[in-house]
Amino acid sequence: MPDLTHDDDAAAVNDLRSAVMRLSRRLKHQRVDESLSPTEMSVLGTLSRCGSATPGELARKEHVQPPSMTRIVALLEAKGLVSLEPHPEDRRQKVVTQTEQAESMLEQSRRKRNAFLAGLAEELDDDEWAKLKAAAPVLEKLAHL
Repeated sequence: MPDLTHDDDAAAVNDLRSAVMRLSRRLKHQRVDESLSPTEMSVLGTLSRCGSATPGELARKEHVQPPSMTRIVALLEAKGLVSLEPHPEDRRQKVVTQTEQAESMLEQSRRKRNAFLAGLAEELDDDEWAKLKAAAPVLEKLAHL
């Protein structure tokens, strides 16, 4: 566990934050559909990973306020990327489901971003690549804490 009172741990946390932010920015530029905001793409990714959800559930998962998620879902629905159906148990709520068009666009986006990362990884030596592969599950855990 990092101890931010130690200079080397504090520096490592700072370096990690900086590297993740820079890489994230570069990946965001590898979008297939430039008309979608990063937040809209994130919502579609969440629906892809987690399945259908209510706008409230999506708001919690995406760390946004429910009224913001309602607007995002409306934009995605207008673009044909999600559909809204009545909730099976609570008719006051809706369930958001991604469409086939969204699935196809996400798959194209993943392929483009994976190709971009693979190109960067080609510049790593074998030891660096092994360390990066070993770090991937840890980074995934951090992303979901």
